[in-house]
Amino acid sequence: MLLALFVTVVINYLDRTNIAIAAIDLTRSLGLSSVQMGLVFSAFAWSYSLCQIPGGILADRIAPRILYPVLLGLWSLVTMLQGLAGSVLLLLVCRVLIGAFEAPSYPINNRVVTSWFSTRERAGAIGFYTSGQFLGLAVLAPVLVAFQAHFGWRCLFYACGLLGLAWAGVWFAIYRDPQADTRVSRTELEALRASGAAVDWGGSRRKALLPSLKEIWSAFANRRMRGVYLGQFCIGTVSIFFLTWFPTYLVQARGIAFDKVGFMAGVPFLCALAGVLLSGAISDWLVRRGVGAGIARKGPVITGILLSCLILGALWAKSNDVALVLMSIAFFGNGMASITWIFVSLLAPRDQLGLVGGVFNLVGGLSAAVTPTVIGVLVRAQDFSGALIYVTAVTLIGLAAYTFWVGPLDERTESAKELD
Repeated sequence: MLLALFVTVVINYLDRTNIAIAAIDLTRSLGLSSVQMGLVFSAFAWSYSLCQIPGGILADRIAPRILYPVLLGLWSLVTMLQGLAGSVLLLLVCRVLIGAFEAPSYPINNRVVTSWFSTRERAGAIGFYTSGQFLGLAVLAPVLVAFQAHFGWRCLFYACGLLGLAWAGVWFAIYRDPQADTRVSRTELEALRASGAAVDWGGSRRKALLPSLKEIWSAFANRRMRGVYLGQFCIGTVSIFFLTWFPTYLVQARGIAFDKVGFMAGVPFLCALAGVLLSGAISDWLVRRGVGAGIARKGPVITGILLSCLILGALWAKSNDVALVLMSIAFFGNGMASITWIFVSLLAPRDQLGLVGGVFNLVGGLSAAVTPTVIGVLVRAQDFSGALIYVTAVTLIGLAAYTFWVGPLDERTESAKELD
């Protein structure tokens, strides 16, 4: 199941970020300015953010086997529609629709992991599927650049959409919740239940179609979760820079030829992949050795945020190689900080994981809406100085949020399922 989730995340991020690969040729083809391109980058994020709470509610109420392939099919069709764009307007509409259809994805991911994995294994599982967003792009970026160079940016969107449609059918065929999976014996099911896995989700506890106002308010009322929400916005700012503007940065600010961008853009993603896998493994290892949640869960995240600040060093890097090393270390740190879904899994009530996860992704998604537009405004005459200063400043706010606002996490947190 975890491998299937990994592939789904790869496709999810492929369809939300292929616009970054297409951007340079697409901008020339349609005559778009940097501000217009910033709006196109951001359009996905506005709908993605605004649909997070409805998406989380859907994830709480509809089985992943049904909901995920429906959403996959819808956003894949719209991905293909982008290939028909003749103006900025159709691009904006398509990006908005893709954002809306992808919105429930991570609440669904969190539901799947919480259903199938114990509390002691969860950070590693989250790290593994999250690595899909980095590994997929690291491996596929050179492939996508070569594909676009040969077939054009329109065919790039067609190919990505067809891949998603095919995977929607595969997911429906292979995925089952633990209780519905005939390969899971009663003994294995009881062992999962005893270890903290939410195997009873949707069984005897059938939920109303809509959450109560009290349930919605509780998702915002928890002090520690508010710190996690803010931290996610800040961590997302670094990710979004790499997912949207980084190829353009390499071409415009560093003077790198487009045919070399695929390889150089892929290096930081491989580093981010290493960061997220290492972070999840270390976090679970510390928990198994009895280390408190404050160190085991927050420690890797805070370390990663600190490393992300090295992105600012690229301003003073004379050579492209040094700049790429600094960028790669920064994205490695961002990968380390990307296991933050563990806090949703630990702090949210089990019957509100989708709702709380939706709020979490709503705030995090706002960084995807704000960051590309702000960078588009700050970039002047191919100078990215203001953009890198902005990204670093927001990252420091995230460091403060996790250090002071989230506060200490005690042993009770590992099994706590009520907001306080």
